[in-house]
Amino acid sequence: MCIRDRGNKIRTVPVAGWVKVALDAWLARSGIVEGGVVRSLSVKGELQNRSLLGQNILDVVAEAGRRIGIPKLAPHDLRRTFAKLAHNGAAPLEQIQLSLGHASIQTTERYLGVKQSLSDAPCDHLGLKGPIDAV
Repeated sequence: MCIRDRGNKIRTVPVAGWVKVALDAWLARSGIVEGGVVRSLSVKGELQNRSLLGQNILDVVAEAGRRIGIPKLAPHDLRRTFAKLAHNGAAPLEQIQLSLGHASIQTTERYLGVKQSLSDAPCDHLGLKGPIDAV
């Protein structure tokens, strides 16, 4: 899926299969053949040919947060949750970095709160039992 970010940069990001199916169904029902998918509605509920403003997105997310008992939910919270769930699910850090559009891996590490673990280090997972195995 291609998205245009706040800096007007176009990025390609992978989406889950079920998201693609839902998106295709929405596009078929809406009649949208080009342009943005997230669009505004008229007061009559008719789809407009213009994108939502940032404030509209903030309002939608905040309202959804209130409905589920998270009164101060913001779009960035959803982005951070995506990243943390992907990281907890063992997604490669580099792929999370690309999905988020971070220029450096250090930004992604700070974003996730990743810290070096001295009690569960990568070298503990190499399957080596001693000096003989390493030769």
